[in-house]
Amino acid sequence: MNDATLLVEIGTEELPPRSLRTLATSFAAALAERLDEQRIAHGEVRWYATPRRLAVQIDAVATTQPDTVAEKLGPAIAAAFGADGKPTGAALGFARGCGVAVDELQRVPGDKGERLAFRQQVPGRATAALLPALVEAALAALPIAKRMRWGARRAEFVRPVHWVVLLHGDAVVPGSVLGVAAGRETRGHRVHGAARITLAGAEGYAQALHEQGSVIADHEQRRAAIAEQVRAEAARLGGSAVIDDELLEEVCSLVEWPRALAGRFEQRFLQVPAEALVSSMKQHQKYFHVIDGSGALLPCFVTVANIDSSDPQKVIDGNERVIRPRLSDAAFFYEQDRQTTLAARRERLRQIVFQTDLGTLWDKTERLARLARTIGAAIDADPALCARAAELAKSDLVSEMVLEFDELQGVMGRYYALHDGEDPEVAAALAEQYLPRHAGDELARGKVGIALALADRLDTLTGIFGIGQPPTGSRDPFALRRAALGVLRTVIGNGLELDLLPLIAQAAAGHPVLASRATVVESVRDYVFERLRAWYADAGIASECFLAVQARGVTRPLDFDRRVRAVAAFAARPEAGALAAANKRVANILAKQAPGEIPAQVDAALLVEAAEATLAAELDRCIAASAAPLASGDYAGVLGELAALRAPVDAFFEQVLVNCEDARLRANRYALLARLRAAFLGVADISALAVTA
Repeated sequence: MNDATLLVEIGTEELPPRSLRTLATSFAAALAERLDEQRIAHGEVRWYATPRRLAVQIDAVATTQPDTVAEKLGPAIAAAFGADGKPTGAALGFARGCGVAVDELQRVPGDKGERLAFRQQVPGRATAALLPALVEAALAALPIAKRMRWGARRAEFVRPVHWVVLLHGDAVVPGSVLGVAAGRETRGHRVHGAARITLAGAEGYAQALHEQGSVIADHEQRRAAIAEQVRAEAARLGGSAVIDDELLEEVCSLVEWPRALAGRFEQRFLQVPAEALVSSMKQHQKYFHVIDGSGALLPCFVTVANIDSSDPQKVIDGNERVIRPRLSDAAFFYEQDRQTTLAARRERLRQIVFQTDLGTLWDKTERLARLARTIGAAIDADPALCARAAELAKSDLVSEMVLEFDELQGVMGRYYALHDGEDPEVAAALAEQYLPRHAGDELARGKVGIALALADRLDTLTGIFGIGQPPTGSRDPFALRRAALGVLRTVIGNGLELDLLPLIAQAAAGHPVLASRATVVESVRDYVFERLRAWYADAGIASECFLAVQARGVTRPLDFDRRVRAVAAFAARPEAGALAAANKRVANILAKQAPGEIPAQVDAALLVEAAEATLAAELDRCIAASAAPLASGDYAGVLGELAALRAPVDAFFEQVLVNCEDARLRANRYALLARLRAAFLGVADISALAVTA
């Protein structure tokens, strides 16, 4: 049999929709990896996934492993043969153990001379004999948080397994997986498709499921079909569907034969904030909401059924009946919440613990008010409004609406603040405090919102670090990584000239009790700025550029960012490598060889060599020319000026002996090198670039 397509399908009870893609892609990767480990050649790998199955299809899988040569090393030649050339007991014993005569052994070179060796060709095993165990191993490697058992079987998987397809070409691979015998029989859609479908071979899998089983096995194809159908239904209603990627992925993982249907709800519900209605539709019913041309919510929704109904209107009616009480609940919560102001609701925060060692949510808002005032004053926001926003920041957490839909925290705070007659800037800040929620999310833009967003994150960072619970590995229960990145993105993205060090210090001082108070400021500073390393890596900036700036102890994120980008641009220049190496050499000389104090000034009268006089003159010119760019933060301009020093620096090291016998000349040359180093250190320690220069 020649190379053939391999098909593995694991048929299960309904799989967890939010994990379906991860399970499928991980299964495909793990199976391909195990084929590679066993040296079984193969071609392209494809994965399929529906709520009831995980499948992998691999082209051109070899029928056998390649043959190998096994080598067993024996004694050294000197020990294997006597002076008379006859084999010793060591050689005879080794040959006997290998099942051959001594003259059938080979001599191979080794570290300590030649040795006897036995080489034997080992035929590759049949792929079919290996496959069941390889599939089991791939399934065992899947990222499943909690496995389950079913029936009397000892096998464990994310859901009970009901059938297994294992085909190599048109042949069934004998064996069992997770206690289920492998075969060629798959299952169609529970309602529309054939209950059992016999596959002729591995290649026609997706087509057979589609034609006989009413199942779209290809996850991406099914996802695209859902999006297209949802858009079409929304257009028929005169609006546009808002297709959230996360919701689309979840819906795709819930259906095998998608059919989009549009429904409506009463106009009166539009008096409730749109975000609350959308949350109710998405979270509870998995509906896509519809908006008009101006972005306003329409009293419509699109649902995706897993059935091709002969009477679609009945399905629509059923969905409309289900959504009505959900929206009624949202309307009721909204009306009830508005009967109590955020200020009055704040008193309930005294009973809610933020963290055992850090007090209650009420305590947190008190700390935020003080810190937000300081930040507000630094960014030209009204300190009083910043403090007011901080006091009310967590009040909506005890509202009925947020208790039901926690993703609306801040959003409902803004609505309730406006209803209470709070300043619009305060209301906006209550929503903006949570921005950015994730990578790529929008930033807080209002000044009061910026102050609150920064204060909230810095308070959490200093508090959790201060009680000795920083993130470890993948464990980050207080989302401190996201908080640190949120601080950096907010400051840099808004072009704020804020120094984080005093703000971190004030945030730490706001906590009455911190076990690690002596180190918390330094720890939080280092942790926050370290988040920039991966951020720049994602932008294609080498880590050496980050390290070059980090070495200068810069604590203004915007200034840090300008320096890193200037260093990255400098690193691309042809002069960068030589100047980075020269800076590294200068740093070593000054650290290891320069005795005592280095003169503060370069004495022009002691510049006796032409090369050192030229370097001193060029250095003076560059420093003067870069003074204005340095003062304005134009670090690219500074490094552009300093790049002109390559030739005089190279000439200096080629023609001038730094550690000469004359103590006065030697000290003056140290002073010149110190001045050169300081010129670059005004931006960054570019000697860090010498690693890759």
